[in-house]
Amino acid sequence: MNWEKELLDLYDANQDIVGKVDAEGTVLLPLFHTTVKAQVEIKIDKDGNFIEANKVLKGDDVTIIPITFESGSRTTNNMPHPLCDSLQYVSGDYSKYCVDEESDKFKSYFKAYIEKLEKWATSEYTNEMVNSIYKYLKKGMLIHDLINNNVIDTTKEGEIDYNKKINGIKQNKLFVRFIVEDDGILYRCWLDNDTHKSFIRYYRSTLTEQKLDYLTGSMEGITYSHPKKLRNEGDQAKLISSNDDTNYTYLGRFNNKEEAFSIGGETSYKIHNALNWIIRKQGKSFDSFTIVTWESSQQKMPNWDDDAEDIVSTCDEFYIDCSDGETEKEYDSNYLTAKRFNDALNGYGKSISNTSKMILISLDAATQGRVALTEYKSLESSKYLENIYKWHMEGGWRHKKYKNRKIIEYVGMPSVKDIAKILYGTEENGKMIIRKNSEKLYANVIKRLIPCIWDGRRVPYDMVQKSIIKASMPLSYDSHFNWEATVSLACSFVKKYRLERCKEEWNMSLDKECKDRSYLYGRLLSIADRIEYSTYDKEKDKKRVTNAKRYMNAFAQRPYTTWRVIEESIQPYLAKLNPGSRIYYSKLLDEVQNLFTLDTFKDNKKLDGLYLLGFHSQAFEMNNKESEK
Repeated sequence: MNWEKELLDLYDANQDIVGKVDAEGTVLLPLFHTTVKAQVEIKIDKDGNFIEANKVLKGDDVTIIPITFESGSRTTNNMPHPLCDSLQYVSGDYSKYCVDEESDKFKSYFKAYIEKLEKWATSEYTNEMVNSIYKYLKKGMLIHDLINNNVIDTTKEGEIDYNKKINGIKQNKLFVRFIVEDDGILYRCWLDNDTHKSFIRYYRSTLTEQKLDYLTGSMEGITYSHPKKLRNEGDQAKLISSNDDTNYTYLGRFNNKEEAFSIGGETSYKIHNALNWIIRKQGKSFDSFTIVTWESSQQKMPNWDDDAEDIVSTCDEFYIDCSDGETEKEYDSNYLTAKRFNDALNGYGKSISNTSKMILISLDAATQGRVALTEYKSLESSKYLENIYKWHMEGGWRHKKYKNRKIIEYVGMPSVKDIAKILYGTEENGKMIIRKNSEKLYANVIKRLIPCIWDGRRVPYDMVQKSIIKASMPLSYDSHFNWEATVSLACSFVKKYRLERCKEEWNMSLDKECKDRSYLYGRLLSIADRIEYSTYDKEKDKKRVTNAKRYMNAFAQRPYTTWRVIEESIQPYLAKLNPGSRIYYSKLLDEVQNLFTLDTFKDNKKLDGLYLLGFHSQAFEMNNKESEK
């Protein structure tokens, strides 16, 4: 199945909510409709008599309006919208209040608008609201009424003051919407479902020329003008466009655009409206890049780019098996285990059918006028859950994060956003951030990790190496927490890298039998760090850095020569320890050093990423020993 069919299915499956604005302000638009921001609201009665006019408040300005193929894609043309439009089109008296040289132009704007509205209002598909608006507007009194109601200002010469603005829009370009009052009930044209259906029926009747829709194979009224506003309300970029007939559009294969490709108007609007809706509902945007995923039946599914803890915490019903065979709910825990993560994914799996699919679409734009589909993936939902589990378990390591002012620990992978912050972010006020002008970095990380999570591909080698390099430089961090997060990510990446490239499985628990040179040197560094830190005063020495961390970068490059320096530096600290601790750490150093051969110990070449696994696992082991004491 292709992405167009996925969006058509999405639109058809949600017919019951078409035209209804939800609590978040998102709406699945009816056919031949779009949204604009209105600045002026006109209230009239059912007979077309003016009642009052008001400025529209920001936050309540998004307005659903009917459009034609031509008006929906207007840029330089002057095709009016069928019902709601800007003052220049809907005001019969606009030419009286504009500068003289523009008078004839705006008379033609209103003439074109009112003629189209009249055709709808006098057709068999009209309704009372359309008739009421038509009766009012054909009087040509709109600007007069707005001035009398102090909605717009004029100059001393009586002309519309082009310099004055409402909600940031100049007065000559204000957009107007209508309310019809009937027996005390207010009918808002932009929310009236009957008016939406009235226009759809009327506009269909005007599309008399039927041609083959290349996407569905049905005969429809064809359009070569397609909707905008896919990613946001101000988005002018189009996904489908065919207005370039002078350069290389047809590449010599066709004589005209009709031979190359044709899409039915209804098909086009379903595709664009479904994409518009799902992006606003659950899409994510970073600079010009937008990505959205959904389940084919709109079931709740885990976000592929979340960390393991967020995936579990957003699961509505999470159960774990108790030792006595019963089942209980568990929500509150500061440590997320691999088993809890697996149980959560099983919980998601119970809600999906055999035909369930996960769909991913991403868009990006190189220019303001064109947007490209940069990624489309369709995957069975069961396989999607399987691949998420694989991602988090194959790279599973211990991680910490702040959540609700608490430190949460979990096993799995960090979120894609956290990965981007750790690898490419900057530290500011104790937090890792990606600046607004650097959001393309995050978009690039997403693009590169999509295949790793969705398809089970290998982690990019340069990301693995970058994480190792950054983890080896603790002195470049002001916050110890941020450096620890970098070490944890590096351990996740190294663990997954070794499994993918070398078929090696590494556990989080300390491997006391491992004789790998890098792993052993990492253990030694961790022990030296703990020896020195154990002698620090928690209050006075909060900002002190141990020699092990001070020399960590050099140690990773030249372990043998650097270890001699570190080993000498820890002797005074060993002497400060109480006899029991001194014996424990000395014995631990000997145990690790005895696992080396003389040749591997004297080998001074650069350590690989396994040294971080040894460092982190040894530190965790010693922390547990400390807790037991």
